[in-house]
Amino acid sequence: EDGSSKTVSEGSNGMDLAKAISSSLAKKAVALEINGELKDLGTPIRDGDKVKIIKVGDKKSYEVLRHTTSHVLASVVQKLFPAAKVGVGPATEKGFFYDFKISDHKISDEDLLKIEKEMKRFAEGAHQIEKFFIEDVDAKLSEYKNAGELFKAELLEEHRNNQPTEYFFVDNNGKKHWSDLCAGPHLPNTKFIKHLKLTNVSGAYWRGDTANEQLQRIYGTVWWDEEEFQNYLKQQEESEARDHRKLARQHDYFSTHEMAGAGLIFWHRKLATVRAELQKFWEKEHMKAGYEFVDTPHIAKSELWDISGHNSFYKDNMFSLKVDEEEYVLKPMNCPFHVLIFKNNKHSYRELPIRMAEMGTVYRNESSGAVHGLARVRGFTQDDAHIFCTREQFKSEIQGVFRLIDKIYSALGLDFKVEVSTKPEKAIGGDDLWDFAEKGLMESLNELGIEFEINPADGAFYGPKIDFKLKDALGRIWQGATIQLDFNLPERFDLNYIGSDSNPERPVMIHRAIFGSMERITMVLIEHFAGAFPLWLAPDQVMVIPVTDKHNEYALSIRDFLIDNDIRAKADLSSERMNYKIRTAQEEQIPYMLIVGDKEMEDNSVNVRFRRAPEQLSMSKEELLAKLRSEINNKTL
Repeated sequence: EDGSSKTVSEGSNGMDLAKAISSSLAKKAVALEINGELKDLGTPIRDGDKVKIIKVGDKKSYEVLRHTTSHVLASVVQKLFPAAKVGVGPATEKGFFYDFKISDHKISDEDLLKIEKEMKRFAEGAHQIEKFFIEDVDAKLSEYKNAGELFKAELLEEHRNNQPTEYFFVDNNGKKHWSDLCAGPHLPNTKFIKHLKLTNVSGAYWRGDTANEQLQRIYGTVWWDEEEFQNYLKQQEESEARDHRKLARQHDYFSTHEMAGAGLIFWHRKLATVRAELQKFWEKEHMKAGYEFVDTPHIAKSELWDISGHNSFYKDNMFSLKVDEEEYVLKPMNCPFHVLIFKNNKHSYRELPIRMAEMGTVYRNESSGAVHGLARVRGFTQDDAHIFCTREQFKSEIQGVFRLIDKIYSALGLDFKVEVSTKPEKAIGGDDLWDFAEKGLMESLNELGIEFEINPADGAFYGPKIDFKLKDALGRIWQGATIQLDFNLPERFDLNYIGSDSNPERPVMIHRAIFGSMERITMVLIEHFAGAFPLWLAPDQVMVIPVTDKHNEYALSIRDFLIDNDIRAKADLSSERMNYKIRTAQEEQIPYMLIVGDKEMEDNSVNVRFRRAPEQLSMSKEELLAKLRSEINNKTL
């Protein structure tokens, strides 16, 4: 890593190199990076290679640990359930999974405990992990097929010309116990695998295709040390408590209905209120940033999507219907509609940039198995906007969008990191245009002094993009805003403006969404705040609680005073005891409770209690109103 050189004898591998550097390094070494590529520690090194020893705890070591552990899982499952056939078992960001076809058994929670126990026992055996090249692919294919390992056979057939490899678990006596077709890399042996837990089992389709067989997917997690392992388990426990679907049932936020269809959200009063407040905030900030608001239809003829390119690149995700013998499409995106509005009038360079915004509801044909609460839906409302500008303006416009995103996320208490996604495999437009666009995005961020990572080949089909990854209260990452640069739709729709030389010029188009969708952002906020929304977003901001029935009329007068001053207030006039009413309001995460009794009636005051604090304050209703307004106007978190 320090750029120094090391000479070792010809034929040496990564472990030999680690030993040549220090014995302590050799004990911690788990993998090898050769010329930027992750490899097994036993991989031979050659003259001139740039190498890095990957140690226990290094960032890249987790991928090797987790992928190796997935193979231990597969070997144990096939031992405990001999009918099991294996699919694939990759590492994930926080763990691993493996897919199985088990025709005679459905894995239960009790099974997970047995499998986990056996995995730990197997790992303690310190089995060596040895790599072998498959010399005779046809013979190995026959072996797999005869054993019923059709998924392995399919993968081997695909990779027959890529020097396919097989990995074996080998015990201390040199006996081979189990093998799997895999490209690696893996740990040198299983003794490193200690802090693991199997978490759940779910259904999954082979290769994610609903046309293929459904398999059983077992998930797990594994870590290098006990502290990070326990921290992860605690975070998972907290994540489950904050799950927006669980909180939705508890607080009556939203519902879906089989009668209506999967992935279609019914917003109930409380969450609809949160949504309305977010939208008011969004509209006000956009007005200040120079946006104009538009509203467009939900469907359009298929011809429009031919011109835009969606029918070529996105058709599987689109809903279509017949109207008067013509094919129409439910819009999956708002961009072609904004293009048509721009195209409807002639424009001069003096008018640009034109910033067009819409809360536009779109529809995408997600598989029913993929829909998930508010996170993955079929119908959702994008806080969409498109900017039409000159080539000279687009960098400053991107910077303006960035500042707006930063302002809005700051108000919500959300941190973020930034990625630039480059040209995907399937894309519209030439390399020169893409290079210009990608360079422009990166220069825009560099000029703002913003750090970013490159996410290769993950851009939209029409242009590169900047992605904002949101970080919530638990440190979890969510997809947030995007800024996408598009030189292609203006070309396809023949958009023009009159330049300073009186000749027609092609505008640059910037696509951007800040919330991403109203569904996604409310999901993130529910889990971020654990349902305890700040005052300005809270569905119910104040609950007035009379001590006895004789204080009901005064409680109603306080409620009405607050409502008249645009505070969302309610009064609990139920027959329950006062302490029960307070506890109920706390459970419903209402920010302020106002206790009113004889003293408050005499003083024309209220006794104020905040949901998180035990202390109570006495103040006049005017003082309370001033406090509430200040907190709302400042968007105090």
